Amino acid sequence: MTVRAAGEHALLVETGSLETAHRLDALLRADLPPGVEDVVPGSRTVLVVAPAADRPRLEALLASLLRTALAPAGGGEPGRLVEIPVVYDGEDLAEVAALSGLSAEEVAARHAASEFTVGWLGFAPGFSYLIGLDPALHVPRLAVPRTSVPPGSVAVAGSYSAVYPSASPGGWRLLGRTDVRVWDAAAEPPAMLPPGTRVRFRPGARS
Repeated sequence: MTVRAAGEHALLVETGSLETAHRLDALLRADLPPGVEDVVPGSRTVLVVAPAADRPRLEALLASLLRTALAPAGGGEPGRLVEIPVVYDGEDLAEVAALSGLSAEEVAARHAASEFTVGWLGFAPGFSYLIGLDPALHVPRLAVPRTSVPPGSVAVAGSYSAVYPSASPGGWRLLGRTDVRVWDAAAEPPAMLPPGTRVRFRPGARS
């Protein structure tokens, strides 16, 4: 676990685990240090963007907060739970069923039965990597990505699931669709599913 320079304006804290990254992210957001403009958690890191900060002082503070984040959690508050209605009629539902050896109905049921946690954001604004996918649904990405995936597409790839926040290219396999907007640049915050949020998919209805 270390704190490293990340260019001229940021520090990268290596946390060693997603859980520690989430705890450090929460500590920083609860009392944002002077000069910090952005905090970006990853799977085992937290990037702290602070172009105007006193670098040595911030580095020492981050090391102290990391020690706190590494301490036994003692049962922290669970993340906010968000339910997302989804219609399971995606273009790749049948192919995911074939790859997993399940029926399409079983794929939908297993996906909806999982409780996911947002690990981190990446790829595109508001694109949340959802952790907790049933291992039976771990399937590879498409060999040839689509040039455009509609917003609201509910997809899986590897051990992750996601809701596409906007139209974009993408190689994840599409299970269904939702009307829920997970990214709204005019909202505050614009990302509906920040790291640590718990997510469940509710089948059979659109909002």
